[in-house]
Amino acid sequence: MGTLEVVRSYVAAWNLRSPEAVLATFAAGGTYRDPVTVVPCAGEAMAAYLTGLWQSFPDLSFDIVTLADCGGGAAALEWVMRGTNTGPFGALPPTGRVIELAGADFLTTGHGKLRSVAGYFDSGAIPRQLGLQVLVQPETAGPFRFGSSVQVQTGKVQAPGAMGITALQALDETQVGTVREQSRATMTEMMALDGFIGATAGVIGSRMFTVTAWDRPESVAQLLRRGTHAAAMPAFFGGKRACCGFTSVWVPARINPYWVRCDGCGHMVAADSDSHCRCGATVPAHPPYW
Repeated sequence: MGTLEVVRSYVAAWNLRSPEAVLATFAAGGTYRDPVTVVPCAGEAMAAYLTGLWQSFPDLSFDIVTLADCGGGAAALEWVMRGTNTGPFGALPPTGRVIELAGADFLTTGHGKLRSVAGYFDSGAIPRQLGLQVLVQPETAGPFRFGSSVQVQTGKVQAPGAMGITALQALDETQVGTVREQSRATMTEMMALDGFIGATAGVIGSRMFTVTAWDRPESVAQLLRRGTHAAAMPAFFGGKRACCGFTSVWVPARINPYWVRCDGCGHMVAADSDSHCRCGATVPAHPPYW
């Protein structure tokens, strides 16, 4: 089997969506890598990677754009990948969106089998097409550290009467993921709790925090009695999640008026105390405090 025939059989195996078929096109010790795998993988590791892709995009397919024999058993392949996100994408639910990704592979062959495949593509293209944010930022810059955050709002515009602040240092990256999932579940459950206004959670390295807004201090105690938050506490104190952490409830000493700019004259108006600007225009509703 010639070089180009080997490559075509490899693409055909991908389109069968069978890890066994893809692995069968590789020689013993043959490797695959791309911007997602980062390092070369083979065997079970490659099969797991392929299976994950097909779980997210069950109809995944490849079209050959160009294919060239570079001599000496090497080939260059330009392709377009298409698929519909009808399965989970990592920890995220399916979006139903169709993706299209252009890329290129550089392959080496020998004795009718693949020895190596090095793939190149924009690793941020699929997340962007699925409506996900792709952030490029440093981990640190001088005294500053960077991370990510998420917010949930009930739509309530009342001023909070209490704030709950929780912070912990996760043991490792695995526990960061576990705590993230528990935090997401907890914030979902909070939406149904009396007095809950909104929440913001963040991750900076292994440092994790949550700030929640409530109508009064007593409402925060609901988290201790039931739900994901209550169930996660034994793991925290048992040393399975974090090396340290604290919880707290804060009561505002003062909350100033919510200032909103008048659409009529451009002046800032205290929306909490006056529904009309001095120009006579109705003041726009202010957004939630938290």
